[in-house]
Amino acid sequence: MTESSLDRLPEAIECLLFAATEPLTLERLAKVLERDEAEVYRAMVELRLRYTSGRGMQIRQVAGGFQLVTHPDFGEIVTRLLSAPPGRLSRAALETLSIIAYQQPITLPEIESIRGVNASGVVKTLVDRGLVREAGKKESAGRPMLYATTDEFLMYFGLKDLSQLPDLDTFAATLSEELSNPSGTPSQEGEEAPASDDDRQETSEAA
Repeated sequence: MTESSLDRLPEAIECLLFAATEPLTLERLAKVLERDEAEVYRAMVELRLRYTSGRGMQIRQVAGGFQLVTHPDFGEIVTRLLSAPPGRLSRAALETLSIIAYQQPITLPEIESIRGVNASGVVKTLVDRGLVREAGKKESAGRPMLYATTDEFLMYFGLKDLSQLPDLDTFAATLSEELSNPSGTPSQEGEEAPASDDDRQETSEAA
């Protein structure tokens, strides 16, 4: 850091959060800023206080780090600004993701036993999306692969860590909202989201 920025640690952190494409941990911030973590933490507290009210942005603690994000009150207008809505998850993917989130680490056969359908394609989709990762192999016959959620999963649902997972009913309601409202705008009463490739595949396999 230059001499002129030595006394502007909160502003320096703000710049890094703005430039980053992923949450930044205190350890990483301290390394980049060449300061100790305690000093960076105090500056972070000061900076977050500036974003507590009356601002269109906020600093959120998520996936083990800190991230500068838009305020949820303005989610609808931000969505309108974007050229295309983010790709949503299918019903099959959301159901499978909830099983992995609450039962992790879990194998593919265990997932399929709970859901009652082939889930290999859906799990691959979740891995490709970065929401699920391979977490080693289970010490059992055949040593099947174990699956667990990722930091991207925490970011997707705005969670600091897995301890913030809500009870299953609340999480199911969140998944239902994600399915029925993929673009961030209210769905029409009685309107259903079109079936995805994952959903159609499962229907075909179950037939």
